[in-house]
Amino acid sequence: MKRKMIIPMALSSALLLGTVPMGSVLANNDPVVSSVQAQKKWNENANVPVFVKEKHAEKFATSSAANAVKYLKKNEAKTGIKNVDKNLKVKNVSKDELGMTHVRFNQAKNGVPIEGSEVVVHFNDKNEVQSVNGRVNQNLVDEAVDTTASLSAADALEKAKAAVNAPEEFTYEPTTELVIYPFEGKAYTAYKTNVNFMGYAPGNWYVYVDANTGEVIDKYNGIMHADEIKTQKGVGLGVHGAHRELHISKVQEEKAGTQFALADFSHENLEGILTYDSKNDGNTSNDTLFVGNDASFKDDYDRAAVDAHYNSEKVYEYFLNEHDRNSLDGEGMAIVSYVHYGQNYNNAFWNGAWMTYGDGDGEFMTSLSAGLDVAAHEMTHGVISKTANLQYRNQSGALNESFADVFGALVDDSDWEMGEDIMAPAAKEDGLTRLRSLSDPNSVVVSNAQRAAYATDDRIVYPDHMDEFYNMPLNVDNGGVHINSSITNHAAYLIGQEVGREKLGKIYYRALTVYLTPTSDFSDARQAIVLSAIDIYGEGSAEEAATNAGFDAVGIY
Repeated sequence: MKRKMIIPMALSSALLLGTVPMGSVLANNDPVVSSVQAQKKWNENANVPVFVKEKHAEKFATSSAANAVKYLKKNEAKTGIKNVDKNLKVKNVSKDELGMTHVRFNQAKNGVPIEGSEVVVHFNDKNEVQSVNGRVNQNLVDEAVDTTASLSAADALEKAKAAVNAPEEFTYEPTTELVIYPFEGKAYTAYKTNVNFMGYAPGNWYVYVDANTGEVIDKYNGIMHADEIKTQKGVGLGVHGAHRELHISKVQEEKAGTQFALADFSHENLEGILTYDSKNDGNTSNDTLFVGNDASFKDDYDRAAVDAHYNSEKVYEYFLNEHDRNSLDGEGMAIVSYVHYGQNYNNAFWNGAWMTYGDGDGEFMTSLSAGLDVAAHEMTHGVISKTANLQYRNQSGALNESFADVFGALVDDSDWEMGEDIMAPAAKEDGLTRLRSLSDPNSVVVSNAQRAAYATDDRIVYPDHMDEFYNMPLNVDNGGVHINSSITNHAAYLIGQEVGREKLGKIYYRALTVYLTPTSDFSDARQAIVLSAIDIYGEGSAEEAATNAGFDAVGIY
């Protein structure tokens, strides 16, 4: 259902009154007035501006709600608000840094607030009423409204959740409030519900449910997108102490102070870059957006989140700038990461929807979000799932891992190693300085005993040629996806040495998005990558020759 948007009128600073008559048009029985005109008139009367700026301010003993009511009663002709005691209900009183006091009223019937109708009385620091502004529903000033509700708030909430396909987990507890909701020519007694959740399609939904029939009257998503949310710059320290500049957002929940979230809505046509806290407790219902009390994320616990958030943006920018790809799906889907997953968890993964990073056990690995190449690897799995969708088993699965490694090395272009930034000090002392090497696969020992059992020689190293291919069953590493990927990794490295990283990325991206299919094997990959080189650089080009030579060198034909 489309929400009716009403644009406020611009008013001068002189003493002004609303020009719409205060009587209810519902009582107008003139047959000449069509129902469409009547509804239009009703809607206009439902949102009448109130604006008074006093030339000679009236002074009171105090800037209180009671004195604001006294002023409104005395100046009914100026404001157009009749029966102040019956029609207005104090919402809050606040004092600002200039010493002014602002008394905010809801328009109400029988104590039930009329949605969208508020009036504010402004006192200066001398307890003088300086101005009044707001919006009043003139239809309901004199009209009687039945404010009884036969539906419970809990039932209304269930109706609202169903209407927006809300998940089981919420950013904060959903709220319900009984209101009078003027909508399309009628005043409904309704529950205003607010459900807020994150995920692929974050929502801050406001749903209005008829308090008697249970019908959804209206709904809209109040989530702040790139052109609305106050995304700003923040800073943080990464896992290894690197200073990171971050895009973060202010968030403010009811009855809570302002906080700052690792939520980046600064990129055009991107739903956001969001980083969540899994809290090491194994209970996904406790996962929340990662927040801090200020714009500086420098505590030890923050560091994994800082790197995940920072690295996600770097990978996003790589695919956008190098390949004109807007996010993992190419259509601006939110990039979501979870940190502090499990306890002593030595892994990171893409689950088909988001990236998840363990903190490591501190002996073999540190926080896995520390690695830019690791983030790029996991996010590339997301790209793969939206393009070639390579099946995660046997050679197609090894290609899936290999393409993730290749783009990991292209984004983190300081070397051709994978995972060098996530190895713990104790592992490094034992010679385990990275997970895999594209430049020299044989330099890394296969430490997993189950996988090592299928090595072709006593060195038990990652293979760099088809002669060293690990023939593994599906129940071991899905048929060797993390091991045999080193063969195609090395081919990519050799090609890159000849054509450079930029051209390698263009060739591989085209192969992934244009030619490869879910069950492609290594030979299919060679064909796809060679065809991509020809498409971009021409038949007989140096790039085609380098691509063929790279696969020849590793025994893939």
